[in-house]
Amino acid sequence: MIKTKILSSDPSAIRLAPVQTKSPQRILVVDDEIDSRQLTLDILTASGYEVEGVKDGDAGWEALQTYDYDLIITDNNMPKMKGLEMIEKLRAASMTLPVIMATGLPPTHEFVRRPWLKPDITLAKPFTNDDLLAAVKKLLGATGRDRNRPEPPHPLFW
Repeated sequence: MIKTKILSSDPSAIRLAPVQTKSPQRILVVDDEIDSRQLTLDILTASGYEVEGVKDGDAGWEALQTYDYDLIITDNNMPKMKGLEMIEKLRAASMTLPVIMATGLPPTHEFVRRPWLKPDITLAKPFTNDDLLAAVKKLLGATGRDRNRPEPPHPLFW
């Protein structure tokens, strides 16, 4: 979406500079627990993120092949494909997407054995709304994926 910004208050010298605004950040939530998934979706949506939720790792992997996301939040213990297996597929495919693992039983022994599978942040369930939002903001800001900030106008318009 392109908006314009007035660069002068003098009506005879009005020049408009395009200001690029980016769409909301997209987050994929993968959790087989319906209530947990819905609560996470509600919190993130209310905070301005564009969020999609799926019920297991297979559906999460399929969504990653179809759509572009800025962040994944996944449980670990799920049917069909565990969160750890999905992270393994992400790493094998050289996808650099940040990952939050929100789980009651983090596979810490696997993280020690295979450290490249460790998610960027692990949240122990149950977590607070503030903990979730702080983790999301930390990762999206750290990766330069903050699409809520408008881009500065092109220098030719200054």
